[in-house]
Amino acid sequence: MNAIPAYGATPPRIRRRQTLALVLLVVTGVINYLDRATLAVANEYIRADLDLSLGQMGLLLSAFSWSYALCQLPVGALVDKIGPRWLLGLGLVVWSLAQAAGGLVSTFGWFVIARIVLGIGEAPQFPAAARVVSNWFPIRARGTPTGIYNSASPLGVALAPLLLAPLIAATSWHWAFFVTGAMGLVAAVIWVALYRDPVRDQLSADEIAYLDAGQKSEPAPETTFASWRALFRHRATWGMLFGFSGSVYLNWVYLTWLPGYLRTERQMDIAYAGIAASIPFACGFAGALIAGWASDRVARLSASPLAGRRRAVVASMLGMVAFTIPAALVESNTVAIACISIVIFLANAASACSWSLVTVVAPRSRIGSLGAIQNFGGFIGGALAPILTGFIAQSWSFVPALLTGAGIAFLGAMSYQFLVVRSIPEQD
Repeated sequence: MNAIPAYGATPPRIRRRQTLALVLLVVTGVINYLDRATLAVANEYIRADLDLSLGQMGLLLSAFSWSYALCQLPVGALVDKIGPRWLLGLGLVVWSLAQAAGGLVSTFGWFVIARIVLGIGEAPQFPAAARVVSNWFPIRARGTPTGIYNSASPLGVALAPLLLAPLIAATSWHWAFFVTGAMGLVAAVIWVALYRDPVRDQLSADEIAYLDAGQKSEPAPETTFASWRALFRHRATWGMLFGFSGSVYLNWVYLTWLPGYLRTERQMDIAYAGIAASIPFACGFAGALIAGWASDRVARLSASPLAGRRRAVVASMLGMVAFTIPAALVESNTVAIACISIVIFLANAASACSWSLVTVVAPRSRIGSLGAIQNFGGFIGGALAPILTGFIAQSWSFVPALLTGAGIAFLGAMSYQFLVVRSIPEQD
């Protein structure tokens, strides 16, 4: 194993490309999550306008996640085969048109269809980002950039109530969908125009040595359906699939229902609820950034990068469980928001570490594929979270709904701990 250069030794041209790639991933990621969160911010207005029950709203909130999850399986292989530039560019166009269409619908059925198409379009975002990081960063330095692009998730959700609530109040909920859809179309043009993958024939020897540090330097074999299918023979794949499902389930309980929970269960007025709902996701932004940086440090000090990154995932998820319990049970709104803020901080830390774990568990030729399989599991959890939360809250209250999420996250942490124990070989 070669020692990797320190950050200060990064070749200047590589550094510029890394910076550009991360800026573009953060911008597209923020728009991605603004689009997802628009429905949650406009929850009460849409329910009143379309006369929807809490259960129906849960189904509508989950429609995105089902198509998003199912599309992860083919999209990961496509990212590995054709690259992130064109696939993410196409995804941006599709999801932005679907988002704008959400502002035109007038029935529950058409709204569900718009959200399903939104999920299809958004599917390439994070598998493409994982592939971009693996292309432009050496193996032991991928935690920090992974944390940076993952920080777009909570940042988008934190900005959503601050940006969209005033827009909805000044116009209507329809305009929140129109504006965010237009932003995505502009981002699609910028992404395709500016982003490029590294071409080895055009790199210097120092640049190739930097990118290949810590791993074998021969070119990765081409991804085929057989090699993609072979990933399911390894228990690490299943551990990441089930583990991320538990992490995303609990995160999506808050992502989809936090504004409604604060208004319905804790009786906050809409102005205060909007501010309160943004605080935990601002903490989540910090969590993703800090976790990415910390996981690189842990990986360098651990016996193996896999063990260090897995340890960070499990610890973050157990913390999510521990702080969700008082968040559900305390009477004080202030204490509840503080606990939820810690949960979202740790949820985004867990997510960042999970994606960086992909880059050390997966063989080089199938990083996008394994990342997409993990994300598929995550968004099966993400699809179930708003439905179960809505129906449990409708039948009892939000307290058992939050405790259910804590139990599912605990099972996910155990999946990472006991199933993800070794990397998957290139030739299997």
